[in-house]
Parts: sequence; structure tokens; C-alpha cells
Amino acid sequence: MNAQAEVPNRGLLSAALALGTFMQVLDTTIANVSIPTIAGDLGVSADQGTWVITSFAVANGISVPLTGWLMQRYGVVKVFVLSVLLFTLASFLCGVAWSLSSLICFRVLQGAVSGPMIPGSQALLLSLFPPEKKGVGLGIWSMTTLVGPVCGPILGGYISDNFSWPWIFLMNVPIGILCALVCWQGLKHRETPTRKLPIDGIGLGLLIAWVGSLQVMLDKGKDADWFASPFIVGLAVVAVVGFIAFVIWELGEKHPIIDLSLFKNRNFTNGTIALCVGYALFFATVVLQPLWMQSWVGYNATWAGLVAAPSGVVAVILTPFIARNMGKFDARIFATLAYVIFAVSYFMRTYYTNDADPGTYIYPMMVQGAAMSMFFVSLLTILLYGVPDEKVPAASGLSNFARIISGGFATSIVTTLWDRRAALHTSHLADASYNGAPVVDQAVANLTSHGLDKAQAMGALAHQQAAQAYLLSFQDIFWGCCLLSVAAVVLVWLSKRPHGHAPAVAAD
Repeated sequence: MNAQAEVPNRGLLSAALALGTFMQVLDTTIANVSIPTIAGDLGVSADQGTWVITSFAVANGISVPLTGWLMQRYGVVKVFVLSVLLFTLASFLCGVAWSLSSLICFRVLQGAVSGPMIPGSQALLLSLFPPEKKGVGLGIWSMTTLVGPVCGPILGGYISDNFSWPWIFLMNVPIGILCALVCWQGLKHRETPTRKLPIDGIGLGLLIAWVGSLQVMLDKGKDADWFASPFIVGLAVVAVVGFIAFVIWELGEKHPIIDLSLFKNRNFTNGTIALCVGYALFFATVVLQPLWMQSWVGYNATWAGLVAAPSGVVAVILTPFIARNMGKFDARIFATLAYVIFAVSYFMRTYYTNDADPGTYIYPMMVQGAAMSMFFVSLLTILLYGVPDEKVPAASGLSNFARIISGGFATSIVTTLWDRRAALHTSHLADASYNGAPVVDQAVANLTSHGLDKAQAMGALAHQQAAQAYLLSFQDIFWGCCLLSVAAVVLVWLSKRPHGHAPAVAAD
């Protein structure tokens, strides 16, 4: 594609490509606040409903390493447009899903086919602008990736409360069709060169086997009593053996699906691990907070989404400023600030209560937005430093794959930990307030004086006790996130100082 040539309808094409990015990013968060609604409508528990999030994330992560091969084999325009159309079809199927199992299957499909959408839109946006205006294309792309997470919880909550949850997926249908038509009409004559490349089929199969087994083990482990279940033990064995076989195979493969030799670069290794830790903490808490607010605080999906939105708004405002100044300072300083600010945000949430005013819930999210504005830019600058130009797309794809997978895993681990810690706190609270204790008798007397019978009064107390237990568990998790966020700073300073800007990546 010749970026120097004048591009007709550049504005329209840029908007359509940004729309493609927006759809994909939106669908990583739009279901977060709708999980209780979806779970209730399909007759499953809220923690089972989190499969709707993790199944998409893991399938998307697995498909990302294939993106580079697909674009070189068939062309960026064809792959991007086909990905958008398949994503649109999968969105329709999610909207008409009749059970949790069918919804998860369609979310897996949606995640799998959406792998090329973000790198494809980035590559095509960059191709529309001459070299001196590449920053405009990157700016459009970057802002879109930040607006998506802002709008996701708000739209998901509003649609769930005022219409019905299937519309959070069905709304993609007209948008996807419009995006695909505009992009195909405007870009089909600007297709990239193609070449036949072998595909690492065995490596891909092993990747799907170990990642899929590990994710199912994490999601089903709680319900199956973990390693007391032969099924969970079997999944664990497949995950471990599959991972070892995958590493051995990839190290000896001439055209690996994932280039593990990149980990010889100290910056790439430390930066990728730091990125995964930070993103895992961020993504897991993004899922946990609206789940807690809707389950125990009494917020509906719309208000739970509005509470989360300020983090994205702050990030959108600050990111252009951070990006402009990244090359003037040590990127490790920005990364350290990001982790410290994340830690402050998590620490603030350890003081949440079940009856706090909305401002108390919103302030930590605004602080988190400041961390988001420098987190991705600084970590990508660090991990790509020292990577040869010809390996930058592979490095970007591998770090993106690791980031997405870590987010999916973290969601499963945190929701399980939340329930387990809540059960522990419930036991402690029950020991301290056994039936017949003076404090319990007084509380029952107060409730019965307001018209409840004794059974109703005891039920109300049990509910309050459960709410308090889940709050204490919520606080425990955020304490852990705070400490892990601070610990990740060590990885940042084990990396070399990057000099200059990290290379721009056209495709993952």
C-alpha cells in the first residue's frame, strides 16, 4: 500500500477503521457489568457467568499469533474485512444464544475471529497517511482503543437495564456490516502483497490444548472441588504436559507460531512479564468491582458501569500528553508511576463499604485512569527496545497474546478467590455472632420491632453477614493487588533504559 498517494475519502475510511477497533475493544468490557443480568436470565450463578468474559479473552489471545501469518498469506485488507464480517456473525449468534453453554461457544467464536481486527485496523489506518502524518493515524487508533473500555460498561449497563442483554451483542450487527462495506469499497484496490508461508500447525494445536485446558481448569475448578476431581486433575496434566511440549516444539521449529527466541532479550522478557502482571490485576479488578456492586451493594448495571467510566475518561485526556513526552524521559519512570498509581487506586478500594456514597467508589477509578494513561505506552516502549525491526511485529504479537491470556486467567482466579475468602470470613463472622449471642438477640429484637417475624429477622441478618463477608473478601483481593502492583516495579528496573521511541507496529 502506497501511503504517499492521495487517498479518496480518507476521513470516511479512517472513521470506518476506527469503528472496527472500537467494536472489538468494546466487546472486551461491555459484558462486564451485565454478567449478573445474563447469569440470572440463563439460570446460572454470577461466577459461572464470568465464562462469558474469559472465553472471549482466551480465544482472542490464541488467535492473535495467527494474525501475522494470515495477513502475509492473504493480504491485510481481505483478512481485516473478513474478520469484521465473521465477528458480526458471531455477535448475532451471541445475541440469539439460548443457554450459557451456547453463549460461551459463540463468545469463543467471536474472540477467535476478532484476532486480526485491532492489528488490521492499525496497519490500514497507518497506510492512509503519508509518513509525516503517521502520528495522526496512530492518534486515531490509540484514542479509539481507550474510548472502547470507557463506553463498554456504560453501554452494557444501560442496555441490560433498559432493554435486554442480547442487544449488547446484536448492536454490533449493523455497525459491523457498515464497517466491512466501507473498508472493502475504499481499500480493496490497496491490498498488501501476499506470499505463501508454511503454518506451524502442530505448534498451534499444542497452544490451543494447553491454554484451553488451563482456562477450563481455572473456571471449573471451584465447582468441582479442584484437585479432588479427576476431571480437574486431567486438565492440569494436559495443561502442564501441553505447555512443556509446546515450548520444546517451538524452540526447534523453523517457522514457529510464537517466536520464543525473543525472550533472550532482557527488556522483552521483563517488560512482557511486567505488562502481564499489571494487565492481569487491572482486568481482574475491572470484572470484580461491578460484580460486587451489583451483587451486594444494590447498584444496577447502568450505575455500576458509570462508576467505572471515569477511569477511561481520565486516560483519554492524559494519554496524548504522556505519548508526546515519552521520548523525553526514561520510560521506566513512567512505568513506575503507572504501577504506583495503580497501587494507590487499589489501596483506596480497600476502604470501600457497602453503604458508601458514589463519590467514594468513583475517586479510585479516576486515579486508576491516570495509571492507564502511561501504563501501555511505557511498557511497550520498554519491551520493544532492542528488538530488531524485522521481529517487532512478532514481539508485539507475542506480548499481546501473553497480556490477553493473563487477563483471562486472572479473572478466573480472582472470582474463585473472592468466593473462597468470603466463605472464610463468613465462618469467622458466624463464630463471632452465633445464635443466642447478645448482639444477635438485640439485632433480632430491633428487626422484629419493625414488623418482621423471627425467621425473617434471622434471614435479614444472614444476608447482612454474607454481604460483609464478601466485602471483606473484596478488600483482601485489593490489598493483594496493591502489593503485587508495587512488586512489579522491580521488573521495570531490571530492564535497560530505552532510548528514543519504540518502533511503531503496523500489525501484530
